[in-house]
Amino acid sequence: MPKNIGVAEVKKHFSEVMSQISQVGEQFIIEKKGKPMAAMVGLKDLEMIEGSSKKEKRKGLLAAIGAWEDYEELDKVIKDIYKNRKRSRDRKADI
Repeated sequence: MPKNIGVAEVKKHFSEVMSQISQVGEQFIIEKKGKPMAAMVGLKDLEMIEGSSKKEKRKGLLAAIGAWEDYEELDKVIKDIYKNRKRSRDRKADI
């Protein structure tokens, strides 16, 4: 859960805040006059946020394709499918 911290406090203790973010994985909501204005998160958290927002934007066929992008054995699965289709007597595989 992110910690709320004022802008003045971040300025005063910037190095400490950065250390907590990078070493401990802490997250901060930066407030100005009591209003949340920004967030400070580590690089891993940012990559996760950016990755999830990219996948959310995809729709239809692009979403289906995107779902396979992290599947490491996709090439092997496709080769196995074509190999099995070649053996099949009811339909031929055009490769």
